[in-house]
Amino acid sequence: MSATSITSPDQNQSSLVKKAVKLVPTGIALFTSVIFLDSLRYKFTNHENTQVIFGKLDGWAASFGAEGLFAQTGLFSQYVIGSAELVASSLLLLGILARFRRLQAVGSAVAVAVMTGAITFHLFTPLGIDPNNDGGGLFMAAVMVWVLSVVMLLLRRRELLAVITGIGRTLVPAKG
Repeated sequence: MSATSITSPDQNQSSLVKKAVKLVPTGIALFTSVIFLDSLRYKFTNHENTQVIFGKLDGWAASFGAEGLFAQTGLFSQYVIGSAELVASSLLLLGILARFRRLQAVGSAVAVAVMTGAITFHLFTPLGIDPNNDGGGLFMAAVMVWVLSVVMLLLRRRELLAVITGIGRTLVPAKG
């Protein structure tokens, strides 16, 4: 047996850890997408729970003169939020493919934006963390998706920088 064919247990563990770490973004993309895609059946079918949530938010917005902000045709309606979640899911899932890694960075940024809004509205409006009497499950899902999306942004920071740089090159005229 040659010395190069013998590997120590530490090297094998290191190799397994590296392989596992490479799967983390895929796991995050799948988990986050399942949460988002599952919520669409409520948002896009105008489910009673969705009406309660967005109704409370619209009533709150109306109290300071922004009536209709969360209504079905409002700027932050269930359809707009659901569409953003669908876009985030699509980008995260497409980013599982190696040639589309940059899309995971963009999808994670969209997810962080949407979930930052969700968490903020749960905490700082009459909505509260348990609007549907589910023990705060909806709120906890938002927090988990937010945390995982931030982790994904950290894991895909190079790709995010490449996307931002590419947009910058497109929008800023070259010196010349």
